[in-house]
Amino acid sequence: MQTLEASTHPLDTLSQAPTIVWVMIAGECLAIILSLAPGLHGDRVVYFGLASLMIQWVSLITLSWIFLFQRRLRTVSPQRLAWVVLAFLLLDTWVVLALAWLLASGSWPMEPGGWMLLTARVTGIALAFGFLGVAAFQNHWRGRLHAVRAKQSELQALQARIRPHFLFNTLNTGAALVHERPEEAERLLLDLADLFRAALGGPRQILLADELSLARRYLEIEALRFGDRLTVHWHLPRELPAVTVPALSIQPLVENAVRHGVERLPQGDVDVRVTTTPDHVVVRISNPLPPRDGTASTGHQVGLNASQVRIEAMTDGRGSVQTQVEDGRFIATVRLPVGV
Repeated sequence: MQTLEASTHPLDTLSQAPTIVWVMIAGECLAIILSLAPGLHGDRVVYFGLASLMIQWVSLITLSWIFLFQRRLRTVSPQRLAWVVLAFLLLDTWVVLALAWLLASGSWPMEPGGWMLLTARVTGIALAFGFLGVAAFQNHWRGRLHAVRAKQSELQALQARIRPHFLFNTLNTGAALVHERPEEAERLLLDLADLFRAALGGPRQILLADELSLARRYLEIEALRFGDRLTVHWHLPRELPAVTVPALSIQPLVENAVRHGVERLPQGDVDVRVTTTPDHVVVRISNPLPPRDGTASTGHQVGLNASQVRIEAMTDGRGSVQTQVEDGRFIATVRLPVGV
């Protein structure tokens, strides 16, 4: 099973559009600084254009190498990855300089010393820029790991607050079934064992299909407790996408649907619907609201908050848990990005 810490690989950040935009902006700033340097011979505007072109080519080629080799690079530790990227940066700098010499040797505003001096200076600039980037990345990565570990501690505390309520309800149901329906009591205890095995396993990710299976076990337990008062509707695609979710992140939403919907009604239902798009998998859980006020209960938000925090942390903010009231039903919608 994959941990939360393993899901926050720096390659995920490097492949995002905002990172590419900031790399290009930093390149333009470097080109401006070089074109304004004292002692420069020739037209500074031309020098800026050529420097900007070269820097952007080096940056984009380096990002392209990272994208092409991302599968192999994922096996490299984040600290070593920074030095690998620096090596790519140097190699691409020399390649772009060689192409510039072949294609634009006559138009480049050359200083005394020719291309050898230019190559030495550009290499020095790339090294200085790269070393600063490595130092900044390592500081950022250490801070991020501390934040992730703090988040894991928070999630474990949230999980600990969920378990007692669910455990007490289930044990009460089991005690009521032991003498009258022992076979159902045995099934209840087996389902309970599976759920707590998942809960006690600590923060980790599991397949969506496995998480929905845990939610189904929970609903089977509650069906024994509520009898005809609870109806469950499942709407699943023929084949569930191979996306991962934090263990016991959807089950608490189903638990909320029972506790704040069915439990307060003479009869109710829980509707679980999974739909897919090219970019997302959407899990929608709905339940009827008590008719007294037509609003969601606010007495127990621990499960909702825990699911929201864990899914946002796992997906680096690309996933979400949103709630709404529509036509007298409370709806919790989990949006998961494909590829996480």
